[in-house]
Amino acid sequence: MKIISIVGARPQFIKLKPVIEELRKRKITHILVHTGQHYDYEMSKIFFEELSIPEPDYNLEVGSHTQGKQTALMLERIEKVLLKEKPDIVIVYGDTNSTLAGALSAVKLNIPVAHVEAGLRSFRMDMPEEVNRVLTDRISKFLFCPTRTAVNNLKKEGITKGVYLVGDVMYDIFKSKIKSHKSKILKKLKLRPKEYLLLTIHRQENADNPKNLKSILSALVESEEKVVFPIHPRTKKALKMIKSFEEKDFKNFLFIEPVSYLDMLALEKNAKKILTDSGGVQKEAYWFGVPCITLRNETEWVETVEAGWNTLVGFDVEQIRKAILKASLGVETAFPYGDGRAGERIIDLVGTG
Repeated sequence: MKIISIVGARPQFIKLKPVIEELRKRKITHILVHTGQHYDYEMSKIFFEELSIPEPDYNLEVGSHTQGKQTALMLERIEKVLLKEKPDIVIVYGDTNSTLAGALSAVKLNIPVAHVEAGLRSFRMDMPEEVNRVLTDRISKFLFCPTRTAVNNLKKEGITKGVYLVGDVMYDIFKSKIKSHKSKILKKLKLRPKEYLLLTIHRQENADNPKNLKSILSALVESEEKVVFPIHPRTKKALKMIKSFEEKDFKNFLFIEPVSYLDMLALEKNAKKILTDSGGVQKEAYWFGVPCITLRNETEWVETVEAGWNTLVGFDVEQIRKAILKASLGVETAFPYGDGRAGERIIDLVGTG
């Protein structure tokens, strides 16, 4: 059997790790294709190094473009790889343009598609991620769901065949790394545990919307809390377009470059609270028991809200301020993300399919 994995963005490298480990153990031929959607060292190569993921067999070097052009370039280049390698199955991960392009390229060539992290829904088709995940789910043979909610979402859409509840692959890697992870990031940045807020912003609705970005930052520049902000390249670019802020306004901010996976875990674990629009960070905050403030009006990870660890505030200044000040206490609920063996289950099922 020959399997091709297609990745392209930072969260996908983490999701890939448990799957690739199982493929290695079973000595299954595996080809890794990196579309090049994320290409900076801090957003790409460092993850391969830190997680001991082999160098990609193909790097398509697509880079940054408009949504349509980027997806089209991926389709063209992925198709060439698939025609050359002739895999038995293609595995795609998450909800990026790389996910959709990989799935479309494969299905057009009658190659079965496995979607890792299937069934997530924001119920907002104006989000590129929602379009990518809905379309990918429609054309996949294997739909590997991280939670019961994801399974139910697919059932409501009439998708029941090939749907499997396997658990969250990100929890696999979190569980394995958290036992031994060592990071010097707090010492390097001269931070004390529970004495800072951690902020991440990368989604289109915030990073590419000056009004929303301004509202989020306005709520934080007036805070008495120290704010650590690993700034995403697209957010850094957008910040330069907002003329109403001066450097002196960010006196409580510590701007840093994007950090590695293990350094990010350390920053999350030791934060007083986390403010983010990232799905992965929401989950990691929940796993650490750190209160999370989500800078969106909805989340695919509803379990974190139901458990009391996550508050949805959108980009409303007053809601953000209130959430920062509010005491957050989680409630006892059944753990919804599996037992850390999702990668094993995925390869079990792919191998029999």
